Amino acid sequence: MTGASFKDYLMLHLTVLIWGFTAILGLLIVIPAVEIVFYRTLLASVMLGVIFMIQGRHVKMPVKELGKVIGTGMLIGLHWILFFGAARVSTASVCLAGVATCSLWTAFIEPWVNHSKIKWYEVMLGIMVLVGLYVIFRFEVQHWKGLAMAIGAAFLGACFTVSNGQLTKKHAAYVITFYEMIGACLFSLLFMPIYVQFWAGEEGLQLVPAPMDWFWLLLLGGVCTVYAFSVSVELMRRLSVFVINLTVNLEPVYGIILAVLIFGDQEKMTPGFYMGTLIILASVIMYPVFNFLYRRKKNKQLLRMQ
Repeated sequence: MTGASFKDYLMLHLTVLIWGFTAILGLLIVIPAVEIVFYRTLLASVMLGVIFMIQGRHVKMPVKELGKVIGTGMLIGLHWILFFGAARVSTASVCLAGVATCSLWTAFIEPWVNHSKIKWYEVMLGIMVLVGLYVIFRFEVQHWKGLAMAIGAAFLGACFTVSNGQLTKKHAAYVITFYEMIGACLFSLLFMPIYVQFWAGEEGLQLVPAPMDWFWLLLLGGVCTVYAFSVSVELMRRLSVFVINLTVNLEPVYGIILAVLIFGDQEKMTPGFYMGTLIILASVIMYPVFNFLYRRKKNKQLLRMQ
């Protein structure tokens, strides 16, 4: 890992800021959440496919592994449907507050998948998250559906993050993303008949975006998906995982600030909401700190035993 420059840290924060903007784009785009995910993943997979063609890059993968990647992509598709749906039925701020629980879901799912012990501080921080959610529910009862959908999206986000942790050991990150976007697009297509039957209402599917929607969708697929991912992978060569994870935890903060600036009074919540959100964000930010200290202590113990 080479030395990181000020520009690297600036690019990292820019990437996190872009990710924080996705919930806002979900509100700016007129078409519903399922259609947003369909076009986002279709555009992202086409863009990546064109890049691979220009580079002359091979993207072959064994059938068994391809099934795992496509399956993970389907989880991503459902995650994004819940994510954008949460912003629609509540607000971008409520959506981002619920999604902020993602890293802590990961803290519990990852040990279960890897057959390792859950650490004491993960339990403590998990309780903090529950307290924060209770405070939000208490003061923002009218937004319970959006918060519940966002928490569901966070859980799925943790699931595919853990899955990607396994997949990246065998395959290139860009190739994984390409097939995952295809999987997410496929899931949105398969989900459409169920969506039309139970949730779409009289309007049905809205597969013809407005002219301005195309601009926002290209921004979502190109900048928020392909570009932001590419930059984050590149930064991993020079920045530690600890620094990257700590900064990514600021995504909900950036997103909520942007939502208030863009939508104004529509995004202003009760003091109880911000109190609960601060509790969740505090636990999320504290997690990598505790994890770093825990690993350092373990490494010192191993050195003493040698």
